[in-house]
Amino acid sequence: MKITRCKLTTKVQRRLLDFFTADVTARTAADLLNIQPNTAALFYHKIRLVIDYHLSLEADELFDGDGEVELDESYFGGVRKGKRDRGAADKTAVFGILKRNGKGLYHCRSRHQTDYPNACY
Repeated sequence: MKITRCKLTTKVQRRLLDFFTADVTARTAADLLNIQPNTAALFYHKIRLVIDYHLSLEADELFDGDGEVELDESYFGGVRKGKRDRGAADKTAVFGILKRNGKGLYHCRSRHQTDYPNACY
């Protein structure tokens, strides 16, 4: 799957993709590139659809057939004082998926990517 019927120039598409990966909002990217905000939002939506398509293909390949799949989440780091659990400051959320009779897939999402650079496999 790829982005089709896009009337933006290749240069603008690449810039929007750069902004998307840098977590810049569609409205801000539109302002910086002098395009309509709805155009940037639509392009961001199309990027998300392409990502979803490729992730679903990968998941189908990884989890096809029989077998058990286990999911787990955990939070690491943070300070004991104050708010606890998910909302605590400086916590890193780690989400893991394991297939019993096959490969395992681990995904890490951190609020602070520099805290644990090697935590994701």
